[in-house]
Amino acid sequence: MSSSIRPKVLCVDNDEDSREMLSTLLGLSRIEAKAIGTASEALSLIQVERFDLYTLDAWLPKVDGFELCRRMRDFDPHTPILFFSGAPDEADEKKGFEAGANAYLIKPDIHGLVRSIKQLTSFAEGDAIRVIPAERRVDIPLPFNFESTRTFICEL
Repeated sequence: MSSSIRPKVLCVDNDEDSREMLSTLLGLSRIEAKAIGTASEALSLIQVERFDLYTLDAWLPKVDGFELCRRMRDFDPHTPILFFSGAPDEADEKKGFEAGANAYLIKPDIHGLVRSIKQLTSFAEGDAIRVIPAERRVDIPLPFNFESTRTFICEL
């Protein structure tokens, strides 16, 4: 991800004050944040809008954050998911990772959240565009002699 491009994050938290705080503080850190309050809103939104990362609270109404994480993974297996939750138990952290999360942070560690978002979004973007020079063997059939093949060593 270029340093001039702001990561775009979807924050899912049922607490209105938390959503407002996340939007404001992430915006001050040059992270574009859209904050919503329910799993159903999140599942609808990710079908029509692309995000670089999702933050989830474990405690959401109707569908909890762990189930939301599993459903998001089914729809989008590659975008990083980070739990930012007030649920400090190791059991909740384990459930988050088992559901498919990349990271789990305990509220109110906003500095850790910003740092993690920047690390996870630069890693995800870097993975998508990284080219590693390597040797590759490719068998190419000759156009007029289909029974034989030649092996070429190609350097990328």
